[in-house]
Amino acid sequence: MSYTPIKRPKFSLLDRTYLKALGQGLCITLRHLVLALLGKSRNKKELGGSGIGVTMQFPEHRWDKHLPEYYRGAPALVRGEDGRERCVSCQLCEFICPPRAITIKPGTLPADASNQKPEKGPVEFEIDMLRCIYCGMCQEVCPEQAIFLTKEYLITPETREEGKNDKARLYEMGGTKRGLVNKWNQYK
Repeated sequence: MSYTPIKRPKFSLLDRTYLKALGQGLCITLRHLVLALLGKSRNKKELGGSGIGVTMQFPEHRWDKHLPEYYRGAPALVRGEDGRERCVSCQLCEFICPPRAITIKPGTLPADASNQKPEKGPVEFEIDMLRCIYCGMCQEVCPEQAIFLTKEYLITPETREEGKNDKARLYEMGGTKRGLVNKWNQYK
C-alpha cells in the first residue's frame, strides 16, 4: 500500500491574516451601498418596483402581491360546492403528518337534505399550528381534496390555545372550493 502525502498550499502573510477576504467583503458591501443610494438596488426590480429595497418594512409593505405560487401557508379544511364537508375522516393526513400536528376523531355525520344516508366524517379535527411544519404532505395525501395550504402568513398566536385550530376555525379559514375534481374519478 503506497502512501502519497497531500501537498498543502503555502499561504502568504496576507492570506493568513484574512485581510484579503475582509477586503473582498468590504468591496461587496460598498457596492451594494452605492447602488442603494443611487436607487438601482437589485431587489427593487424583483419586487415589482415598489421601492421596498433589500429589507421589507413590514407593517407598511406586505408580501400579499409578491407571494410565489409555491408558497405554503396555514392548512385549512374546505367544503365542496354544495356546502358539504369534503373530509371523510380517512385519517391519512393524521398518519402522514411528520410532527403529528393533526388529530382527528372519526365519526358519522347525520343525514340531511343533501344526502339521504349518514356519511363518515370527522367529529373533531384539530391542527396544532405550533407543531405544524407547513410541509404540505397532508394536502398531497388527501383523497377527497379536503385540506389545502392557504396563502395566509400572518398566523402568530398569542397563547397556546390560539395555536390549536379546531374544525370550525379550519372551515372558516378554508371556505368553499369550486371546481374540485375527485382524483380517483377524473379518468373515467
